Amino acid sequence: MSTVTYVAAIIVMGLVAIVLIRGLLNMMKGDNPNLSNRLMQLRVLLQAVAVILIMLTLWLTGGGRPA
Repeated sequence: MSTVTYVAAIIVMGLVAIVLIRGLLNMMKGDNPNLSNRLMQLRVLLQAVAVILIMLTLWLTGGGRPA
């Protein structure tokens, strides 16, 4: 189970980076401000999911404490 949360956390962190770059590029172009706002809101949501998954992984693996 901890492997699943570990892999899911990595995937979500990658999605955060993609959404961040996409939002920044859209803001630099000055295209659609509403799209930039939605992308940044999505980034915050994905970051929250990533933090939850990381904490869940730490909890499942014992938080890095020796066995």
